[in-house]
Parts: sequence; structure tokens; C-alpha cells
Amino acid sequence: MSLPEPFRLAAFVLGILSFVGLNAAYLVWVEPNGAGRFQRRPGPTEAGPAGLLQPIADALKLMSKQLIVPPGVDATLFRTAPVLVMIPALVGLAVIPFSEKLVALDVNFGLLLVFALGSINVIAVMLAAWSSRNKYAIIAAARVVSQNIAYEIPMLLVVITVILSSGTLNLNEIVRQQEGWFWNWNAFKVWVNPLAPFTFLIFFTCMLAETNRAPFDMAEAESELVAGAYTEYSSMGFGVFFMAEYANILLGCAIGTVLFLGGWQSPIGMFSGAIWFLLKMYFLVFTVVWIRWTFPRTQFYGLLNLSWKILIPVSLFTLLLSSAMLKLL
Repeated sequence: MSLPEPFRLAAFVLGILSFVGLNAAYLVWVEPNGAGRFQRRPGPTEAGPAGLLQPIADALKLMSKQLIVPPGVDATLFRTAPVLVMIPALVGLAVIPFSEKLVALDVNFGLLLVFALGSINVIAVMLAAWSSRNKYAIIAAARVVSQNIAYEIPMLLVVITVILSSGTLNLNEIVRQQEGWFWNWNAFKVWVNPLAPFTFLIFFTCMLAETNRAPFDMAEAESELVAGAYTEYSSMGFGVFFMAEYANILLGCAIGTVLFLGGWQSPIGMFSGAIWFLLKMYFLVFTVVWIRWTFPRTQFYGLLNLSWKILIPVSLFTLLLSSAMLKLL
């Protein structure tokens, strides 16, 4: 017997909150362990077996510390920013189809909802910096705004390319159209878009920039700007921003899985389901960690030149080429 709609939504909300919290906690464990493996040294080993209790120790430490509101700041905006930064990830994951039936909100405009709410993340970072009255935080926030504007354009262009070939904004329907073996996935569908692998690569690069991950982590830039836009935050105020970064990584990898890697479809054309979705999503998450500990942080002007001079022209050409192929076919 199926649950009534309000109880069903409440169950999915609790499930999403638990999923985000558990993943954010243990990605904090994966990150230093991955760094240790790539740099040929041990990761955290003290808290629990193989350091598995390190996220719990970090959470207890943050929750036990005082949330300091510096004198002279805008206290309302200062406290509101960490709450706002979590909204895009939580609402975005609600429309992600983890399997054909496992989706909280199966709406026809799911993809539009994800990208419409994505701008809140930039506003939250800007509010955090502006309300802090800290010059380093404001410099970092100015970087974040210019970076996000630059990389939203090529990301949206490649997403429009997928929408053109799929003819829908419904994420579940986009996955259904990639049914079958892996060459039916949008990342390899070269008979519709001859530059399909490059389209996926552009999306993944833009996702790294939009989530402020190395080598595009200009929001923090610890070696240059103390802690970037979050310099004045302490305790769980900083902890929420830290969780939001990992939650947005999950959302970006989930969107990439849905749009380009067949979502919950099996690469061998059988046994589709949530297991395949999670395997693909966590493979992308591992790649994000891998890239962070492999490439150094780029210079800011090089970062902007990559978008405006390379990614935007290539993604626009890809869109035009895909449109022409669809018209001919």
C-alpha cells in the first residue's frame, strides 16, 4: 500500500537530508584519505579504525565551539547566508531520479528547477562576505561572482544541447531516452552530437568551477585569502559552508550522471536501478577528489580566459553542430 502524498514527501525529505548529511560527513573522510593515497602518505588514522570516526570527531568539535558574530557586522545576513547556501543542493537532489521510481519530485521542469536555484549559492556566498565586513572575504566573493558568471554560460550551452536532443526538461525522461548499452548515453551519442565526449568534458569542467573545487577554488583560496569568503565564520557557521560544498558536489555529479551517463540505466542494457546510478555518481565524485590533489590552483585570469576564450566558443559551436545534425536527421 502506497503512502499518502504528504507522508511520501516527508519521507523523501528526511531521506534527502540523511543522504546529504551522511555523504557530506564521509566525503570529509574520503578527501584526506584520497590526498594521502595520491601523495603517498597515510591519511587520518587516529579517530576509530582507519580514521572512520574522524567526521564524527570533526562534527563534535565544531558543534562544541561558539558561533562568534564579530562586532559591526550585519548579524541577520551573517546568520542567514549559511542557511541559504544549503537550499540549492537540498532542493536540487529532490528532483534527481535515483531510479525510475525513486524520485521525490518527478516534475516536467526538474532540470530548470535545478539551474534556477543554482544562483542562490552565489548570492549566499556574496551575502556571507558582504555581511562580514572583511576585505579578504569581499575580494574572494567578487572572484566567486565573476567565476560563476563565466562558467554558467558554457554549462548552460551544453545542457541546452542535451535538451535539444532529448526534447524535454524532465530528468526521468532524459534518462529513459538513454536506455540500452553505454553508447546510447549522451556522452557517447556521436551520431546526434559528433562532439558529445567534449560536451561532457565541458560540463564536468564547469561543474568543478561552479562548486568552487580545485583548481577553481577561488572562493576559499586558503594560501592567498585566509579562508576566502568564509574568513569570519566559526563553529557550525563554517561547518555548514563546508557541508554545502560537498552537497553541491553530489548534486553536480548527480546531474552529470543523469544528463550524460545514462542515470539509472545499466551500461550493459539490463539490471537498471539505483545501484548503477550511485556507482556512476560516486565515480564522478572520486574524479573530483582526484583532480583536486593532482592539479595546482590556477591563476584567476587564466581561469576566466579558459571560459571566455575556449569553453564558451567550443560549447556554442557544439550547440550549433548538434542543432544542424538534429535538423538533418
